[in-house]
Amino acid sequence: MPKIDPRQFAIETARLTAELQAQNVVILDVRGMSPVTDYFVIGSGTSQRQMRATFEAIRDYGRTVSERPLGVAGYDTATWMLLDYVDVVIHLFAPKYREYYDLELLWGDAPRVDWSPSPSE
Repeated sequence: MPKIDPRQFAIETARLTAELQAQNVVILDVRGMSPVTDYFVIGSGTSQRQMRATFEAIRDYGRTVSERPLGVAGYDTATWMLLDYVDVVIHLFAPKYREYYDLELLWGDAPRVDWSPSPSE
């Protein structure tokens, strides 16, 4: 299967993240701003169990579209989990850690990508 477009991969992983009950899911377009990636997908988990389930679902989805993470981090502690797909980096935060690290403020100049929770909307 050919690789999916990075923007579409970001949107699909955001949809999956929202579908699995993560809160306040956003996509930041950091192309030209970050030397390491094009998109950040950011979401807040509701529990460690939910965050780990979302992490696994994203990794499983990635396999279906020939995407494998270059790196992963945070699975054991489930406070800030990261899946690095090079062009797309997915951040799953426990709420207090998301507030503390505030990537949306840090990357405040990055435009947000418009997306909807389901492809039909």
